[in-house]
Amino acid sequence: MKKYFLYTVFVAIISVGLFTSCEDAFGDFLDKQPSNELTEEEVFGSWKNTEAFYYDIYNFLRNGISRINSSWMDSATDLAETSYSRGGTRTSFNIGNYYASAGAPELTDTWGHYYRAIRKCNLLLERIGDVPLDPSETQADRNSKVNQIKNEARVLRAYFYWELTLRYGAVPIIESSLEPEKDNLDIKRPESVKTCFEFILNELNNSYEYLLDDVIDDPKNPNNNDDAPHITADFLGRMTKGINLALTSRIKLYLASPRYQSLGLATWQDAADAADLFINYFGHKGKSRYVLFTDTDAPKAYQLATNRRAVDGNSEVIFWRNDAKGDWFRAEAPIGFGGQGGLCPSQNLIDMYDMADGSSPFSQYDETGAPVYANGVPPINASSNYDDGHPYENRDPRFYKTVLYNGATWWNRAIDVTEGGTDNPVGNANATPTGYYNRKYMDDTQTHPVTGGVMYRNWIFIRYAEILLNYAEAMNEANGPSPEVFEALQMLRDRVGMTTQLSARADLQNKENLKKFIRKERTVELAFEDHRSWDLRRWNVAKEALARPIYGMTITKNGNGFNFERKIAQERVFQDKMYLYPIPEEEIWKTGMENNPGW
Repeated sequence: MKKYFLYTVFVAIISVGLFTSCEDAFGDFLDKQPSNELTEEEVFGSWKNTEAFYYDIYNFLRNGISRINSSWMDSATDLAETSYSRGGTRTSFNIGNYYASAGAPELTDTWGHYYRAIRKCNLLLERIGDVPLDPSETQADRNSKVNQIKNEARVLRAYFYWELTLRYGAVPIIESSLEPEKDNLDIKRPESVKTCFEFILNELNNSYEYLLDDVIDDPKNPNNNDDAPHITADFLGRMTKGINLALTSRIKLYLASPRYQSLGLATWQDAADAADLFINYFGHKGKSRYVLFTDTDAPKAYQLATNRRAVDGNSEVIFWRNDAKGDWFRAEAPIGFGGQGGLCPSQNLIDMYDMADGSSPFSQYDETGAPVYANGVPPINASSNYDDGHPYENRDPRFYKTVLYNGATWWNRAIDVTEGGTDNPVGNANATPTGYYNRKYMDDTQTHPVTGGVMYRNWIFIRYAEILLNYAEAMNEANGPSPEVFEALQMLRDRVGMTTQLSARADLQNKENLKKFIRKERTVELAFEDHRSWDLRRWNVAKEALARPIYGMTITKNGNGFNFERKIAQERVFQDKMYLYPIPEEEIWKTGMENNPGW
């Protein structure tokens, strides 16, 4: 008899499954204990085993931290470089080699990873109705649980298809648990990616009403919501109505964007309405289940919003993966602390941060949100307080919570990335190539290289800040500058203490300038959260951003001060065909699928 495990194996197309232990992916609802090898009949022969099989599907949601052979997806963009010679993006994406083994965890393995997850969803949807009742259970109770899980699984499956479609374009839509030994596996790609997007939107729309409501039940106020079933703390992390609406907001924004507009599946107004629906139902204008995380220390609030777990009271996180606690993350700490470098922000990113007074330091920005460079240097906006001799003074507070720069205090001393400095020693191959180290996700109040300590590093797929940015972008594209657009953007700036009103800036009163500003603001707010690569592609400006040099900063001591000089840290390669990944060669050989253009 065929045996199944909790994880599934994908060989070319979707094949037989695996049953293994669950990771600490969300709250406590996942079964942490390892399960023995079971047959399919044993998996669906008891409700306990079926629930474990279902919960394990959440393990296919991927944590983005150092996921691509010790490098991050954002180090394949203009936001960062990896210091590791072994870093996967360094010898694949960044030099235009999409067949390099170093990049396989993203470029190749993604295909099999998500199709394994999809097969598990399909198998669950087919078999969950066959599970016998427990002695203490009524048929009505079972029907309710089955209906709940089936619709959550449909949302998960839609998300997995979304991730595949972003990378590979039109992919086969498979809604049954195919077995190579029994089924005719003549699998074809749809003629248009439109088919995939239509399937994804339909799944989200059709499952919505059956999902848990995101407002947590309050026993002191049982009438705090409508008659829908409400989520409880035990179910945090499960697919809910809020996650469904948030995904719909993101997808419609993408479909309205230049790359996908011609498909006719969403207009900018449709995207604005989708974000507005979330805001008015679950956001600050509705039930307030999701709002921007705030703290008396405004810059700290931004850091906590991206570090703190939903189960610890982070009101901003909508859709996330929670992993176990870890130590102080030597792999990403600066060299001088005994670390190994890792994700190193670029000067390109640093130059996108505004001044603390709300003004922009440079005079012109392009459609990627980045400053326009002239001979390797962005011309300064004379009306700002930016000083090229003191480039880190009086900047957007989010800069200080995202980047470790020369002079930044971390742990118990100042970062020194001067030539030959403590954190940039001569001859150390893992020293920062850009003059910066990552600070985001690295909370020095919880861990220390000497005294120890551990912390959670949750991976956020969607937080409320993104919904506000979705709304602002779509509204501006649909209608131009308006009070509603400025209000959504201002909330993000107010949260970190940048209270100067954007609506008063004369340079933001036309649609084109405001579009560029929104793209810059989105990049800064969501830096290192795996948005930049996909935003550049949907805006149709990936070539402009990903084929230009990655800049860093050379810093030398000058008496009691420093000299700063921009440098090219790495030349990059990006061609039009790289808007999509190549279909893995093994899949081409085994199915006869046509590869993406240019590959």
